Amino acid sequence: MPKLDKDAEVELKLDSGAAPLQASATPSQRRGLFEYPGKSVYAVVELTSKTYTGHADGEDKDPQVKVRVTLAEVAQDDQQAQMIAEVMRAMYRQRKMNGTLDEIGPGSRDVEGAVSEALGNLPTETEFEMHEATRRARTTRVEQY
Repeated sequence: MPKLDKDAEVELKLDSGAAPLQASATPSQRRGLFEYPGKSVYAVVELTSKTYTGHADGEDKDPQVKVRVTLAEVAQDDQQAQMIAEVMRAMYRQRKMNGTLDEIGPGSRDVEGAVSEALGNLPTETEFEMHEATRRARTTRVEQY
């Protein structure tokens, strides 16, 4: 992979693969996005780089990298949408305070406090595992009868 100058501007392109979004959005959300152009939903996504395009020296084009949504969770109600929006605002404020808003690169990663606060009332991994174990136990008991 070619190395870029530290000042090179890299253009992001979104790959057309949207299977994780399809899977995490409800049918009514997908229908609403279709029926009401301009409608928005909030989602937390993981982007993974898939391909890149470099250009020869002297070309008047920025290098490009194509990213794909590889994991996604779409907010299922107004409360979740508000939490995601607050995390986004906190991340924006942090980038603005750190002076990384216009820099190339990942910017600040110091958002753990905002994320913890916003997600404080959602289930932890341990709580989810306990829920699944209880559900499996109930299913097993019902099947035994």
